[in-house]
Amino acid sequence: MANKDLSGKIAFVTGSGRGLGSVMAKKLAARGADVVVHDLTWDASAKYGEGENLGVMIKTIEGMGVRSMGVTGNIGDRDAVDAMRSQIEEKFGPVEILVNCAGGDIGASGNKPVPNNILGITYEDLTTLTNNNLIGTMLVTQAFVPQMVERQHGIVVNIASVAAHIGVSGGGIYATLKAAVTHYTRCLADEVREHGVRVNVVSPGPAKTARFQATRTVDPDKMNSNKVSMDRYAEPEEIADAVVFLCSPEAKFIHGQLLRVDGGLQLYAG
Repeated sequence: MANKDLSGKIAFVTGSGRGLGSVMAKKLAARGADVVVHDLTWDASAKYGEGENLGVMIKTIEGMGVRSMGVTGNIGDRDAVDAMRSQIEEKFGPVEILVNCAGGDIGASGNKPVPNNILGITYEDLTTLTNNNLIGTMLVTQAFVPQMVERQHGIVVNIASVAAHIGVSGGGIYATLKAAVTHYTRCLADEVREHGVRVNVVSPGPAKTARFQATRTVDPDKMNSNKVSMDRYAEPEEIADAVVFLCSPEAKFIHGQLLRVDGGLQLYAG
């Protein structure tokens, strides 16, 4: 029988209509949480064949015996974030678990920036990446965490990337913004430490999401999750398990930490 230690808690996972966020949402629901799912638009999940629309995710989660609802909007738009908060609180009440997963190396066109190097990236892509990955995380945090502070209880997990911890020549703006998310997490953790709100950040390595496989050349050998070596791509569930752990009572004294989930791709302190 599954552990239902998150029963009665309301979780909001941004970017959960597809990709890693969708798996995180389902894993939280399996632990008993009522889950609010989110995407940029109602049918954005269809782009890489991950579902017809956000309603499919809602039905999947409700089929697990918990409540679910969906909200849409750009997390980099303050008015859209405020509207989502109002919808959630009106229907479900205050959010107790916030997972800031929405983001990615996606430019103004909805695809990877071209060019995608630091010196050549366009202003439009630069601002889009910043809104999607850093400002959006900040706006959602500002919308939901003050209420957690007032209640003296809450959980936040931000999603960064292993790209945040090394220098890269391709996708350098995305990497820089994810590095900012990791430090923002530490600063937020220090600010709320006395108020019973736990904040951590997960940096996933490459994972076999539909978007990952559709937008780059993959190494066939690293697609094999049954190989002994950890030199492979992660299953989305392996990333989501780490997030759910940080949301669970087992992690009640883990705060302000960075957890790489990369199969040992990066092995150094810090």
